[in-house]
Amino acid sequence: MQKITQNKWLLPVLSGVALLLVVLYSLGIIGGPEKTNPGTTPHTLAALPVGAKTLTVGKELTDNTLSWPGTLRSRSVAKLAPKLNARILEVTVNVGDAVKQGDVLARLDKQGLQAAYQEVSAVLQAARAHAKQAIADEKRTKDLYSKEAATRQTLEAVEAQAKAARAAVAQAASALKQVKVNLNENVIKAPFDGIISERLKEPGDMGLPNDPIVILQKPDDLQLQAAIPTRCAKRIVLGQQVDIRIDSLNRRVTGKIDEIVPEIDPHTRTQRVKAALSSSEGLIPGLFAWLEQSCEDDQDVLLVPQSAVQTFGQLEAVKIVHDDQVYTRHIRTGKTKGEKLEVLSGLREGETILMDAGNAHE
Repeated sequence: MQKITQNKWLLPVLSGVALLLVVLYSLGIIGGPEKTNPGTTPHTLAALPVGAKTLTVGKELTDNTLSWPGTLRSRSVAKLAPKLNARILEVTVNVGDAVKQGDVLARLDKQGLQAAYQEVSAVLQAARAHAKQAIADEKRTKDLYSKEAATRQTLEAVEAQAKAARAAVAQAASALKQVKVNLNENVIKAPFDGIISERLKEPGDMGLPNDPIVILQKPDDLQLQAAIPTRCAKRIVLGQQVDIRIDSLNRRVTGKIDEIVPEIDPHTRTQRVKAALSSSEGLIPGLFAWLEQSCEDDQDVLLVPQSAVQTFGQLEAVKIVHDDQVYTRHIRTGKTKGEKLEVLSGLREGETILMDAGNAHE
């Protein structure tokens, strides 16, 4: 019985020792090949290609340019609305349509205006008839007064009536003239050449004053509007030339600051600036763009040619040259400076790299 008890304890002990040996072996503490110390993994080396161009990396003084998001908008925008209440009969344009000055954009019902015209015409006729009689009475009374056949009081009363009648005629004539003008307002026309950017009403809707039916913009009179932090906005002045980058078109254009809004947004602590763009094919209102501006003092940064940087998905690397041999090292880059990239980490000043990383293969 005692022998059986000893065997029960021996089996767990042997199992524990075996597990410990496996762990020590897997860690390389016992047995197996010799381990390389952390951080000293040898590079995969390749011979420096014959005739390959190299560059000893150094820092360069460059401006600290930052990019601020903005939107291209037209400087000439017309929100076209009727001057009077009228039912919309027709909208002749759609969003994106190009129109010329004088083109008809919408037509409104003018039955109400025609009725008003007839009514005011009748009022004018009645006023003229009344004035004719009042003027005749005034003339007759003046003749009687000159012959001392009418009193001064009667003459003054007749003159007052004639004066009021003349004023009523003038008022009715003015009203009729305005109605005539309004009759022509049932057609809304383009005030300039442009592009329809919005169509806000449909036939059957009620047209109201100050309630636009369509919005017209000039596509060749654009400006970039961007919100810039106040610390950077202080460096901007009217008339300053700025660079504008439009990634969707892979283009850069020049703008000129023509407006700086003095108010500061209390939530974002930014100021809105506007830069006028010269006419350029392909630019349309609504495009997203970047306003590039130097916000801080110039600084020394490590720059390498873009051709020297290889990309592997989200990773970037350069070919390091040492003792006529080449190996790859991963780096992290920042801003683009023309044909060069700013290196944030992975490379030190004085090291040598291949100018064209595609010329070497490990």
